[in-house]
Amino acid sequence: MDSLITAAAHALAAGDPLGALKRVALRNDAPALALRGIAMAQLGDLVRAKALLKSAARAFSPREAVARARCVVAEAEIALVSRDLSWPVKALDQARATLEAHGDRVNAAHARNLAVRRLLLIGHLDEAERRLDGFDPSPLPPASRAAHELAVAGIAIRRLRTRPAREALARAAQAAGASGIPALMAEVESASLVLDAPVARLIARGGERPLLLEEVEALLTSGALVVDACRNVVRNAGTVVSLATRPVLFALARALAEAWPSDVARSTLIARAFRGKDADESHRARLRVEAGRLRAELGMLAQVKATKRGFALSSRHAGAVVVLAPPADEENAQVLALLADGEPWSSSALAIALGASPRTVQRALEQLAQAGKVQSFGRGRALRWMTPQVPGFPTILLLPGPLPND
Repeated sequence: MDSLITAAAHALAAGDPLGALKRVALRNDAPALALRGIAMAQLGDLVRAKALLKSAARAFSPREAVARARCVVAEAEIALVSRDLSWPVKALDQARATLEAHGDRVNAAHARNLAVRRLLLIGHLDEAERRLDGFDPSPLPPASRAAHELAVAGIAIRRLRTRPAREALARAAQAAGASGIPALMAEVESASLVLDAPVARLIARGGERPLLLEEVEALLTSGALVVDACRNVVRNAGTVVSLATRPVLFALARALAEAWPSDVARSTLIARAFRGKDADESHRARLRVEAGRLRAELGMLAQVKATKRGFALSSRHAGAVVVLAPPADEENAQVLALLADGEPWSSSALAIALGASPRTVQRALEQLAQAGKVQSFGRGRALRWMTPQVPGFPTILLLPGPLPND
């Protein structure tokens, strides 16, 4: 490799894309194309970066397997940043295997981190943990160690394990500082803010207050009966009952939990669960049926008792009954939680991440756009959606994937 290519590669590793471009901007050989592509990606021109990397991959000979694999890894990173979740993951796995086989430990680790970050986006936490299990990042350079620790912290945060998350972020900050790359240090700092910002609200005994992530973690192990409006489940003592597909039952459970230890009038429950303004005998009959179904669903977790004026909820384990709610109630909260990362998303990528149908996501985006909460740019397959920072969002509790005991 000639001196200009080597110098450009060192500049990119140090987070200096302009310095790299000064050395290879006028060259069209395969190594220069690859380095220009990575430089353009660091500068934010992802379309141009993708085209350059594809050209570089074609220009490398079949014998240059490592160089081709590095191009694939760079393409995968661009796909992740641009939220192209349909990008072929098998290509990344094959590239990582090639890099490991040829002893390129640093780029192989980068490929692994990219795969883990994608799994985090779509909520596959078990698979993400499996990919990182037993991997030792200590021989890696500081930037790669920081990226690894960010992935570890991301999993811990999504699992509501605040202490391991803080420890991983501390290691990431130390490694990022050693790398001297400002963008990486800023990324670690941004990730750390999640631990010190409210992620949910606690509603209990007629009042509410914001909760930090570690307070949510403590709540879920406190023995209280938690009606979780972030996941639409009811939790207690390690047992979880999902009502995600039973919106009427969950609306009843939430209304009863918010009023605990008092009961709730039948007219109020009918308005909350059925959105009926005037309760007639048919509404009352349906309420009795749905209350019976809720009683059966909650089983040994809670009791749903009829009272003179309505119904009341109580825990079978003598604990308090509380509601865990998002920072702000929003009909399309999960879509907003993904969009609030500041990256442009396609509707198809949102559907993949949420495990929802494309039409469901499209309807949600249209409603949010009408409310002025999201905006789109581009046309056709290039159409992307973004949102400015939404007050009260994002919260990891609304992102795809299981929380403890799910």
